[in-house]
Amino acid sequence: MEQRPLGRTGRTVSAVGLGCVTFGREIDEDTSYRVLDDAVEKGITLFDTAEGYGGGNARLSRRQRFGVNDVREVSDEMGSSECTLGRWMRLRGCREQVTICTKVSSGNSPENIRRALATSLERLGIDCVDLYLLHKFDPEAPIDETLSALTDEIRVGRVRAIGCSNFSATQLRNALAVSQARGYARFDVLQPPYSLAAPQAAHDLFPLCRQEQVAITTYSPLAAGFLSGKYTPDRSQFPKGSRFHILPGHADIYFSERNFRMIERLREKSQELDLPMVRLAMAWAMAHPDVTSVLIGARHAGHIDNALAAFDMKLNLDLRAEMASWG
Repeated sequence: MEQRPLGRTGRTVSAVGLGCVTFGREIDEDTSYRVLDDAVEKGITLFDTAEGYGGGNARLSRRQRFGVNDVREVSDEMGSSECTLGRWMRLRGCREQVTICTKVSSGNSPENIRRALATSLERLGIDCVDLYLLHKFDPEAPIDETLSALTDEIRVGRVRAIGCSNFSATQLRNALAVSQARGYARFDVLQPPYSLAAPQAAHDLFPLCRQEQVAITTYSPLAAGFLSGKYTPDRSQFPKGSRFHILPGHADIYFSERNFRMIERLREKSQELDLPMVRLAMAWAMAHPDVTSVLIGARHAGHIDNALAAFDMKLNLDLRAEMASWG
């Protein structure tokens, strides 16, 4: 697996990273370990998680948002993604061979960052996280205070590098300006969604990151599974155990007339080329030259194999342009 420089951090990571959101939510502990073992064996070195990823977290979110209190997850452990990843690292003794990225999901105030990071480190069983990201922009937390708190965490050695996820270009530009003006640590990693169903990041965020030497680790190359083609506009028919079944709010992001039309174009092209839809869709997202690493989800080793096959395709530029025109 190709290893690439991670912006200005001095680290290298695999061009395909493993998103660990499914651990304890869609797949159990033993299956998670098998996925992790397979990923390492195949050269994947970047593992992405967050304080908000967990079976218990998903159930709580569904209850709070939709008033549904049924069981759709394989466990009710809060933070099961970090916990599972931590237990696996201790069992395998492989901490130094992997790059761990986790995120604060519950708010960006200095007090909450200190609390959330301490909890994440305890769950992961480590003293320092390689990459610590803000999961989303928090309008209630002044970015100056947030960056000051993150800088403190780097100085005391609990964090090696910082970044953000789901920020707009304006929000990222402002954060970088504050870091420069106040002498704070800067965001060295951006984690946006990027896929045929959500290509917007390439329009404004990618050029900004290129200019500012911010590494890009995109997520959801299959749009949370939407690009597999298994969904219809009927939200009552989500396949049991699928991402949209467990977290119905994902449908608000990807379900649109434009994207369902694009799915049919993708289906036609995959049949024409005799390639799986998911492989073709992932290859499109992986082929952007500004992307350092693409985070993929996996419930079994076959999903990793398919992602690596997509990466190895090195999608033809003309075909990539044609696919981009579908939107």
